[in-house]
Amino acid sequence: MTVLIVGGSGFLGTELIRQARTAGQTTVATYATKPGAASPTAWCHLDLRDAESLDAVVSDVRPQLVLNASSGSADWATTADGPIRLAMVAARHGIRMVHVSSDAVFSGARVHYDESSLPDPVTPYGAAKAAAETGVLAVHPQAVVARTSLIIGHGRSVHEKMVHELSDGTRDGVLFTDDIRCPVHVTDLAAALLELTAADAAGVHHLAGRDAVSRHELGILIAQRDGLDASRLPSGLRADSTLPGALDVRLDSRATQQGLRTTLRGARQFLHRTGATAQPVGP
Repeated sequence: MTVLIVGGSGFLGTELIRQARTAGQTTVATYATKPGAASPTAWCHLDLRDAESLDAVVSDVRPQLVLNASSGSADWATTADGPIRLAMVAARHGIRMVHVSSDAVFSGARVHYDESSLPDPVTPYGAAKAAAETGVLAVHPQAVVARTSLIIGHGRSVHEKMVHELSDGTRDGVLFTDDIRCPVHVTDLAAALLELTAADAAGVHHLAGRDAVSRHELGILIAQRDGLDASRLPSGLRADSTLPGALDVRLDSRATQQGLRTTLRGARQFLHRTGATAQPVGP
């Protein structure tokens, strides 16, 4: 099977490439600026804002699966319109599609969100991600929309790098004690996404870790795993800051987890010294 991984140069995309190639799949990955560190079968440049480029890449690669792992930004053309264009092309060619979304589509007013929860974003980025979800499923009803949370793993995530920089004093800022999410390990997330592609899945699925932790607790867990001085990590309240966004958003992944062989571990498990390098059961 040929897999087209959009956003292959990113953190999640890199892990998807590794796992797909390990499974013996032909893997073509796209990049917006430059190829990443992974080694897919081939790299190709792709701008999600360019409809002609999208059609040309899909027609040339002829994948059986398109997996959109691009992270995007608050730019509407890239984060909202781009995935919808991609879904239209995939639907026209009869290609299975998985689109990775975010817990940023929620306001935090309900705290706990399962797959039936309707988006109510409070930031431009969240609004763009929510629009992409709606549009992707409207034009490609058999697609999978997989919402996830903070992605951690192997010391290479932005969150782990931030903790190291805060600990050694090369970065200013604080880790919020009232900003709560359900972090997921990149290895678990990639395995679960690939498992969903092999199943007869469609619609919205949640792929987040079991543990709800604050950004500060997450930082402490990372520091303890990496032998850093956790007492050097500054704390604060997001509610006292001017930063927009939800405070407490906890993705409930139990319904999706029931159909997976891959275990979506919680941060307290995968950041524990004895569990930090554990591998999930996956396809």
